[in-house]
Amino acid sequence: MDGVLIVAKPTGPTSHDIVGLVRRLAATPRVGHGGTLDPFASGVLPIFLGRATRLAEYHLGEGKAYRATVCFGAGSTTDDLEGELTPHAGPAPTREVVEAALDGFRGQIEQVPPAYSAVQVEGRRAYAMARAGEKPALRPRSVSIERLELTEWDASDPDRPIALLEIECSAGTYIRAIARDLGAAVGNAAYLGTLTRTASGHFTLGDAVPVDVIRSAAAEGPEALRALLRPVDTGLEAWPAIRLDAVELADVTRGRFVRPRDPAARPTDGPVRLLDETGRLVAVAAWRDGRIAPQKVLADIAPAPGAAPDATGPDANGPGSESAIVSAEAGSGGDARVGHDG
Repeated sequence: MDGVLIVAKPTGPTSHDIVGLVRRLAATPRVGHGGTLDPFASGVLPIFLGRATRLAEYHLGEGKAYRATVCFGAGSTTDDLEGELTPHAGPAPTREVVEAALDGFRGQIEQVPPAYSAVQVEGRRAYAMARAGEKPALRPRSVSIERLELTEWDASDPDRPIALLEIECSAGTYIRAIARDLGAAVGNAAYLGTLTRTASGHFTLGDAVPVDVIRSAAAEGPEALRALLRPVDTGLEAWPAIRLDAVELADVTRGRFVRPRDPAARPTDGPVRLLDETGRLVAVAAWRDGRIAPQKVLADIAPAPGAAPDATGPDANGPGSESAIVSAEAGSGGDARVGHDG
């Protein structure tokens, strides 16, 4: 089963748990996800099945969007609601003060990752050091915050107000760190409360499928589950596309360079989608010296026109090669706070 399943992850399970569930329901061994969400977080979790796993890497660096609550009046050892909280003795900030402080977090900023993160420090994971009672020396890193807006303010507990933020940011941004640093910026303390990912690249919450719907479809049978999948190149539609004729298709599926006859083909930087005559993605390629060089072949070897079918099976560059599969699960782990929030 090949395709992209946009899951509406609920709070509770890890991203790895969702991958395991989809793998079992789809009876497909090759399954990966497009960016870790902490267990307490919910929202968009792209899942890639079968040959789509080979394209997951193109989505990992895409921007993300979140809806997050920031709780003032206390700090957290993990910078989120799952850590040990330490109340702050000073007066709580007002909405006006917090909104004014947001200016310092927009655009390109330097951000120190949380202590409980997967960042390596001298060969060790920061979270492992933190759990051992050590304080990892984490270096700041550049992230981009395209949008940061305070949309709601709850001061029903005046000592512990809560801000609801809408955030659009680059991949690798720690939303927990924004909450932590925002608390410090207003002379208080704060931690991340709830977190919902509303978009991951081109995948949005409105397109996401709840887990119970996925379970129900799987109970109906493979076709019902397959109906929930998007094409393997979903989200990559903006890339240039070249249609191949039968001869070119036969060459590309064997990993050979081709000089496309499609009059719309124009050399360009970056990846190019290669399509068969029906419009189905068969490979990702790049221009090289006026020719197209296949980089990831997703289709089975196609017989050359007028020739007997090739009985050799997929070559080393084809989808049958396990070494060619890109695993999006690597590093996801089972612990929420070891990965990026976004």
